Amino acid sequence: MRILSIDTSCDETAVAVTANLQVVSNIVWSQSSLHSSFGGVFPSLAQRQHQERIDWVISKALAKANCRLSSVDCIAVTVGKGLAIALSVGVNKAKELAREHNKPLVPISHIEAHLLSPFARPNSKVTSNVSAIFPAFGLVLSGGTTILCLIKNIGEYEILAETSDDALGEALDKGARLLGLGYPGGAILEKFARLGTPDKNKLPLPLQNDKTKDRFSYSGLKTAFLRLVESVKNPSKQDIYDLSASFQSTAFDHIEKVLEYQIRNSKIKVQNLLFGGGVANNIEIKKRLRKLCKKHKIKLLVPYNKKLNGDNAGMVGVCAYLKNKGLNTKKLITKYGGLENINSVDINPRLKIE
Repeated sequence: MRILSIDTSCDETAVAVTANLQVVSNIVWSQSSLHSSFGGVFPSLAQRQHQERIDWVISKALAKANCRLSSVDCIAVTVGKGLAIALSVGVNKAKELAREHNKPLVPISHIEAHLLSPFARPNSKVTSNVSAIFPAFGLVLSGGTTILCLIKNIGEYEILAETSDDALGEALDKGARLLGLGYPGGAILEKFARLGTPDKNKLPLPLQNDKTKDRFSYSGLKTAFLRLVESVKNPSKQDIYDLSASFQSTAFDHIEKVLEYQIRNSKIKVQNLLFGGGVANNIEIKKRLRKLCKKHKIKLLVPYNKKLNGDNAGMVGVCAYLKNKGLNTKKLITKYGGLENINSVDINPRLKIE
């Protein structure tokens, strides 16, 4: 199944061509440098940049895949979760192309795409027995999402824990901003943390007394970190390194505590953990998760390429294939209501995974 997929959920204009699990092309045009002066994504600017770039990114993705729109089986598009006016650009373009080229339009959840991103493959020779992986735990850590779920099968998810306020990626970026490291700052914070001593500063572990361990929270940690930063007068470089290490370490301790609790208390034998989202590019969290998984005899599965962790369309195409595996174009049109119902596909900025 050859799929043209589009993702404009936040500040990356992303288009990909996939063939089953193979990511043939995956083009991402990032706006992060344009939003840095705002300390975060400026919605109307994001929308405008998507509108200006999306046709170019589509052309680039098709050219790199040596593919024409007429030869794809369907068009997949992220409908949520995300920034409403950014999502609308991708959805409107996908509708336009679906009508023009008489193709089925497949709506996709951005969170589900992150969740299933470890199934993406670099070429058609690398295959995967997807059904043998389940049941599995699924962990998505990104700027907008922090969620742990039990994956019973493709499309069957039980949420075990999710954030009650801020996502981990957003919290890391905020921590970096408090230290004057710029935006997006999570990657810079990680580099500084490697040079620091985590135990030099004490920060409270989020929800330490929460016995159920069914949620994540970072608002309290951010407040405590703000007070800590303000208490350090004229910080040296080493102070910044130590503060970075303390904040990142405490944030990751929280993820580990919740995950280990859910693993220990699972009523189902699970042998795999799928891990995706922008924070999955952080070396320290992957190291911690590998150690935890090894302890519980669980295999950690991550995307083969770092590009698949951030917002991208390759994971959207792979997700669309997995949700429609074995269907031909005719059956796809039937499943999604035919071309006359393309208008029924719409954005859902708060789309849940369940």
